[in-house]
Order: sequence, then C-alpha cells, then structure tokens
Amino acid sequence: MAQRTVLIIGIGAGDPEHLTVQAVNALNEAGVFFVVDKGADKSELLALREEILTRYVRDQTAYRVVEIPDPPRDRGAAAYEGAVEDWHEKRSILFEQAIAAELPDGGTGAFLVWGDPALYDSTLRVIDRILARGVVTFDYRVIAGITSVQALTAAHRLPLNRIGEPIQITTGRRLTPDVDNAVVMLDAGLAAQAFDDPELTIYWGAYLGTPDETLISGRLVDVAADIVRTKRELKERKGWIMDTYLLRRSRSRAAE
Repeated sequence: MAQRTVLIIGIGAGDPEHLTVQAVNALNEAGVFFVVDKGADKSELLALREEILTRYVRDQTAYRVVEIPDPPRDRGAAAYEGAVEDWHEKRSILFEQAIAAELPDGGTGAFLVWGDPALYDSTLRVIDRILARGVVTFDYRVIAGITSVQALTAAHRLPLNRIGEPIQITTGRRLTPDVDNAVVMLDAGLAAQAFDDPELTIYWGAYLGTPDETLISGRLVDVAADIVRTKRELKERKGWIMDTYLLRRSRSRAAE
C-alpha cells in the first residue's frame, strides 16, 4: 500500500506573490488541498487561497479543494493553555477525518498555511497529534513561507534586529514594559498602549501584503491611541483583523 503524503505549505502574509518557487512547485504536487473555513467573517482568507491555486497550479483539472470547518475556540477561558489544547484536539480530529476520507493511498495533499507553518500557527502541532494517534498514517513535508514579521519590516523599511542586540518575538499576553526590541503578535487590544514610555517607538501594520495594508509608526505615546482607533475601525469594517507590530526602545536607554 503506497503511503500518503501531506505538504504543509507556507503561503505568505497576504500577497499571492509572497509564495516562494519551492511553494509553487509543492502546489503542483498536490491533488487535494485542505483549507480551513473560518466562517463568513473571514471569507477573504479562503478567497486568497483560491486565488493562489488558480494562479499557480498549472493543471486546473488536477486537484480538489476540501474545506474543513474550524472548530469553535473558547477565547474567554480562564485557563488559556487548556483552551488552546482543547482547540488543537478538536482540529486534529477534523483534519484526521478529512485526510482519511479524501486523500487516497499514494496521494499527495496539502494544507495552505498563512505566513509560515513554524511561527504562531497550529498546523504542525495538529499534524503531530494525528500521527501520534496512528488512526491514519502519512509522511509530511514543510515548505517555509514569508511571515507577517518579514512583511512588517519590509513595509516599514527596517532591519528586524539591531547590531549586538537580541530580538524577541512574543504575544500581547506576554509583553512586558521593559521591552527593548520585540515583535508582538496575537495582540487583540494593543497591550503596548499601557506603557507610558517616551523611549519606545512602535511600527505597526495590519493586513500586511494585502490591498488593505495599513501602516502606522511613531513614538508609542504619540500614536498608540491612533492605532487602537484604527484597529477598531478596520475590524468593524472587515469583520476581522490581523496585525503585528515591532516595539523598539531608543538606543540611548537600550544600551544602559
């Protein structure tokens, strides 16, 4: 019995031209594409994946798209890690069922992952859960993609790191006021607005790589309120928002 193969393909932060040549080649290996349906509010995310397939798959008759409904996640749970674990488990069951039912022995399927599969994405953890259960078996490969971090620094024309300094990648939940140089992701409310520190500069971006890309930068104390207002207005208009920011302390303080 020939083994199934699953490709985990990073598709970039929003621009169809973010795809690497390696990713385009991988798209043309797959006969089944598994896409996670996050609901009507985020239908644009599904539409981008469809545009990528139309643009880059050479034989438009050679593949099928299988939509997997995203299970609900309790975002208000007191035990954050437990809620995420529960969500991953639900996802793994749905992914497992889809692979077993839709990917034939010897076939190649693919998941199209926003950004890069290794940075703040659950797909690889879900795949590990499926293989650990052993109900369905397959080999898999990971194809790297351009992240929102790279798209953010490119849009603001910045190097990510400064000479002799580390760079931190964290979430709004874990952000602390003593930050020197950090990329902040998954921050629904802009945690940095609580830092009344004139030495911090913020470089913020939403919908990076898309026609709706929005950028704001400046001293945190000067632009935080503008960013919060912009986030609210954009989310109300589109129904969803993806944003990332770089928070950087002035060198005079960071070097102390």
